[in-house]
Amino acid sequence: MKTRENILQNTEYEYRGAMAQFWDLLRGDTSKWEDRPFYGQIIAESGQPVLDVGCGTGRLLLDYLQQGIDIDGVDNSPEMLALCRQKAQQLGLQPKLYQQGMETLALPRTYRTILVPSSSFQLVIEPDDASKALHRFFQHLAPGGTLVMAFLSYYMADEQRPIVTGEWQQEMTRSGDGAIVRRWSRSTIDRVKQLEHTEDRYDVIVNGEVVASESLSRSPATRIYTQDQLVKYYESAGFTNIRVTSGFTHQPATATDAVFTVLGAKS
Repeated sequence: MKTRENILQNTEYEYRGAMAQFWDLLRGDTSKWEDRPFYGQIIAESGQPVLDVGCGTGRLLLDYLQQGIDIDGVDNSPEMLALCRQKAQQLGLQPKLYQQGMETLALPRTYRTILVPSSSFQLVIEPDDASKALHRFFQHLAPGGTLVMAFLSYYMADEQRPIVTGEWQQEMTRSGDGAIVRRWSRSTIDRVKQLEHTEDRYDVIVNGEVVASESLSRSPATRIYTQDQLVKYYESAGFTNIRVTSGFTHQPATATDAVFTVLGAKS
């Protein structure tokens, strides 16, 4: 059996190896996800071109390209971008993709709409880098354009408990060879430091036997940003008309929302 263990530091890109290889398979059908029509509406109102930040394997980007939307993608993982290009080729698409980090973003044009979906901004761990990223987004936004980002809140009713831990398992059957891909995951959330630490193991099972296994530890993996913190980041970067909405709606967010979205405009 092939085994591999990766311990990622903050200086490395997160989505690599088995995590990238099995990303689409383990997410399953995403065509009915609520963010797809929500971002589509934002694009219709704010305009094109569009930048998909943290585009990954192209879940949103390729769908919007097929609709004729002028959209580019950026991600810091070369492995996820390679998968995106493979999928695009199969669809007869040729997206413009860039390998860059959010805090060092330097692209050749500006955009009317910048999307940061799937809580991707929470991969920015350091507050200084978060501030730099918001300033880079502002610089890449055309006047009158919109920045929209989605977040997980990890809300807890008991604010005195600093640590939340949980673990879960999922598996999917891979097309082609019928192998079972199983992911075991454990997450530890430190609400005091606002950091999440994760452990993952990916097993490939053929005829009941584990033929390959890879373990991945990310510490920290993501940062938990509060709604108030994000509004301040937006304001500091120069954004106006800042709104925090509940999930993928235009209703005002509440303190207990598991998912919330932050929008801001460049005047």
